[in-house]
Amino acid sequence: MINQPIVKPHIYGPGFDMDNYFKIAVSVDCVIFGFDDNVLKVLLIKCNLPEFENQWSLLGDLVRPEEDLDSASYRILKERTGLDDVYLEQVHTFGSLDRHPKGRVISTAFYSLVNIRHHQLKLSDNELHWHPVNEISEMAFDHKLILDTCYERMQQKIREEPIVFNLIEKKFSLRELQNLYEAILGLKLDRRNFRKKFFLTGLLLDTHELEKDVPHRPGRLYRFNKSKYIKLKKNYFGIDF
Repeated sequence: MINQPIVKPHIYGPGFDMDNYFKIAVSVDCVIFGFDDNVLKVLLIKCNLPEFENQWSLLGDLVRPEEDLDSASYRILKERTGLDDVYLEQVHTFGSLDRHPKGRVISTAFYSLVNIRHHQLKLSDNELHWHPVNEISEMAFDHKLILDTCYERMQQKIREEPIVFNLIEKKFSLRELQNLYEAILGLKLDRRNFRKKFFLTGLLLDTHELEKDVPHRPGRLYRFNKSKYIKLKKNYFGIDF
């Protein structure tokens, strides 16, 4: 028997137009979280498309031909806020067919945590504002889904890594630290249990200073022991609240 060559069917089918595959835009959306007055906030901008008039959206833009995703995310952050020294983490890619009214756009979401008071944002655009996360019910495009997805990732991440210290002052009280965790997790945490678990991590440095100008009994101020965390990182299992 003569072995006949295996002929594979054309995977694209009749009438296939390769050019259509290169008509899909790629974008990046940045979810920038901040913490102020015991409230978790996100930085939003007013959408300029008539389809979403008076609605808020995340900070985003199309990826330029010469950029990769990471470069695009940092460019967007720099252009819109002036920030260029924060960490952005890639979270998820969103590709629903009808997510953009102008055509097919696939977007990758990044999120970051910034200290609102410490970072001087370039809020030159009057339509760029911090909004409490728990007050947002509707957004342009599918940005509410993107926001919720990044928020859930952050809630999970703060249990695994001490990323919350990006949101708080360099010197902080345990009361402020607990308020921050409660705002992000949406939970009321037991005071004694919270402090016990944090002290056991060894990640707090006592500054031997007290709070000033507070309406309650001044508490001790602490700093994040970053060098200790770097040494423990491989064996750090987070905090389970």
